[in-house]
Amino acid sequence: MSGVMKRMGMIFRAKANKALDRAEDPRETLDYSYQKQLELLQKVRRGVADVATSRKRLELQLNQLQQQSTKLEDQGRKALALGREDLAREALSRRAALQQQVTDLETQHSTLQGEEEKLTLAAQRLQAKVDAFRTKKETIKATYTAAQAQTRIGEAFSGISEEMGDVGLAIQRAEDKTAQLQARAGAIDELLASGALDDPSGMAKDEIQAELDRLSGGTDVELELQRMKAELAGGSPQQAIEGGTGQAQSQQQPQDTPRFDKQ
Repeated sequence: MSGVMKRMGMIFRAKANKALDRAEDPRETLDYSYQKQLELLQKVRRGVADVATSRKRLELQLNQLQQQSTKLEDQGRKALALGREDLAREALSRRAALQQQVTDLETQHSTLQGEEEKLTLAAQRLQAKVDAFRTKKETIKATYTAAQAQTRIGEAFSGISEEMGDVGLAIQRAEDKTAQLQARAGAIDELLASGALDDPSGMAKDEIQAELDRLSGGTDVELELQRMKAELAGGSPQQAIEGGTGQAQSQQQPQDTPRFDKQ
């Protein structure tokens, strides 16, 4: 049972793979890959922008701390000048605390600046890679389209394409049906001529009727010939026709008619 299920699974996967291969269009796959690369490039650019924003914020904080540090130094100097050593000491203490914050921010700023440079370089490399992929993608798509068109033209000329195959089959069926109808029409004509089939229109004739029509047609020709001879001889056409009719009747009378001699 497990062997049957395994075989069924293999058949299913093979058919599914074939269906996917038939449905896959390399041009669509290339466009999808290019779209994904553009999305990745956009994320890298967004990361560069975020790091640059953080760096700029640190720079603003550093400027503020440096301004405060400078202000505390001036205040300490003025307090010392006025003889307020305690105030001068407090101002310098606060300035020292600010200096520690400035040092920490400068370290963070340096780190962010390094990350920004790395991301910028990665974005530039990725941009170059995307541009190269786009050029290659368009080249492959154009080549694939040209090859597909050439294949279709070749299949059309050779008659092995599905469309042309259907046309060829239609032509073959039409020719076969025409030949069958022609053979059937010829067979019916032969059967009608032989009298094997009745003609409801009364147009068909058997062999006896055809022979009678031929004899009748021959008599008409003889009468017309006698009329023309009479016209050439100067006689009356009516006499010639009557004479010709008498001759035709005498020819049709039997030769053994009894003769009566005078006593």
